[in-house]
Parts: sequence; C-alpha cells; structure tokens
Amino acid sequence: MSFLKKLGNIFSASPSKSDRILDLYVQCSRCGEKLHVRVDTWNELTPDYEGKSDDPTSYFCRKVLVGEKLCFQPVELSLTFDKNRKLVKQGISGGTYIDQAEFKRET
Repeated sequence: MSFLKKLGNIFSASPSKSDRILDLYVQCSRCGEKLHVRVDTWNELTPDYEGKSDDPTSYFCRKVLVGEKLCFQPVELSLTFDKNRKLVKQGISGGTYIDQAEFKRET
C-alpha cells in the first residue's frame, strides 16, 4: 500500500455509527433463551488477505455468546464479510438466528 493511500485512509471520514453496527439476534437451542449481539464492523472484524495484495479481500468475525440463565451452553457465530464490510455469510452452532420482532416478543 502506498504512503499516500495510507495517509488518505487516516484522514477519510469513517461511517456513521448506525452504518457500522450490525445487530444480530439468536436463540439458544438448549434452553431457548434469546440473545442480542452487536458487531462493530469497523473495529471487530479480522481482515483476510489473499494473494500478494495489501488490501483485504474479505473480513471474518467470530462471536461466542453465553446467556444469563442457568444454561451456560455457548452459542458460536461465524460471520464473513466482503471487502466493503457487508455481511455475506453467517453460520451458527448451539442456536438459531431469529429476527428482531421475535426477540422483542418474549423479552
């Protein structure tokens, strides 16, 4: 990466807070507890470099959630993002994804 490009990245404006936060909702497959997690796409992603490029080709994030009830089964999220930090693939073990309406319905 050239010096001028790095310098430009330092002074470029970062996205607004609402654009950089990804809210996800999951339900534990063991006890049914509903959990909410937030991913900051500008601070919590790990870059994935392929080839000889200095720029990342994609990003990855792994989150492990544990509820507050008596069930302490971990729910693991695996998230893959494109080079523009947009979610392209999501995996889960120990739970299932739910939508925001379902999360709010019983919490």
